[in-house]
Amino acid sequence: MPTFADPRAFLEKLFYAAIAAADPDKALAAHLPEKPKGRTVVIGAGKGAAQMARAFERLWDAPLSGVVVTRYGYAVPCERIEVLEAAHPVPDESGLLASERLMAAVGDLTEDDLVVALVCGGGSALLPAPAGDLTLADEITVNRALLASGAPISAMNAVRKQVSRIKGGRLAALAYPARVVSLVVSDIPGDNPALVASGPTIADAATRADALEIIERYDLDLPKAVMRHLQDGGDEPPLPSDPRFARNAVKLVASAAIALDAAAEVARKAGVETIVLSDAIEGEASVVGRQHAAIVAKISHRGLSSQGPILLLSGGETTVTIKGKGKGKGKGKGGRNSEFLLSFACAISGQNGIAALAADTDGIDGSEDNAGAFADGATVSRLAGLEKNAAEFLRRNDSWSAFAALNDLFVSGPTGTNVNDFRAILLH
Repeated sequence: MPTFADPRAFLEKLFYAAIAAADPDKALAAHLPEKPKGRTVVIGAGKGAAQMARAFERLWDAPLSGVVVTRYGYAVPCERIEVLEAAHPVPDESGLLASERLMAAVGDLTEDDLVVALVCGGGSALLPAPAGDLTLADEITVNRALLASGAPISAMNAVRKQVSRIKGGRLAALAYPARVVSLVVSDIPGDNPALVASGPTIADAATRADALEIIERYDLDLPKAVMRHLQDGGDEPPLPSDPRFARNAVKLVASAAIALDAAAEVARKAGVETIVLSDAIEGEASVVGRQHAAIVAKISHRGLSSQGPILLLSGGETTVTIKGKGKGKGKGKGGRNSEFLLSFACAISGQNGIAALAADTDGIDGSEDNAGAFADGATVSRLAGLEKNAAEFLRRNDSWSAFAALNDLFVSGPTGTNVNDFRAILLH
């Protein structure tokens, strides 16, 4: 029976095994398109777009040019593809300029040319391009409202596509008559590639009516100009049936399922019974944290962990609804993984033999520099020893501050990929 002198080191090893499975060099190699008669133009967006561009350069033994955009601090040097940086999760002027550069890169192409789109999570914020009479400020307001709403990523992107000149397949439409091959690293529960980065090169069937229903459902307070744009019903994104997309192809090159399976294989080889709960979990992060704690409680109650260590893995993308505007509410720091973990820690408080890691596979959880955090059954009591209240941190959406006080943040730095949440809970 394996023993764990350092459970956190084991959990960290599993995280990096998941990351390695989504490494761009490995992920892209099996999905390269046929070389065209004409030019090859590479475009891309997302927090792992620069690493994908560098990998594609290494693998593509023919002429190419292109431009991709990634988050500030996430660029890596490329020889033939220009790498731009912009703000995430809230768009900025640099993102607007990057959108213009990508749209210009696919202009004046012919049917003999090939556009390779490298798409991964984070592209929605990195590619602002307000539609119609809307402004960058309007698109920023929409983005902020969506981030605070608690809406799942599918709903957020359905709205984003309707206020953009580049999302929802519009970038691919601009590239016509060139063939577009989209190589996608999915950070979306269910792995619908049209939802990753709001699908700049992939159309889906979401309509203005769908966007308006989402706005009503989540009670979003959006600028009047945005609502007028949505209600006038004109210039909707192209549908998947659009003939301009007939020759295009979409290839899913990495996903949460692939990453979790890799982590599970490492654990099983170490003699740890491993259960992958799901790679597509959605919902409020604090609620999902309590649900995971309930699963742990059931396993403990049945005495299963006494027969040997058990590992629970899960992925997907939870959400955080920023709480009301009252004093001290919604003013904290943190992301969905640290919020999940603090809620989980509160629910398992006082229990021995439990260690957990929750982290975002792109290396950034929320707006700070940590990928996530570690927790165990002593997290709440250790905070109390510092005269800090775990439940109060959770109420203020301030999970980062709680784990920072304990020196329990997990900092990986940019990973070069993004297959969403990674949650590992070890019962030992």
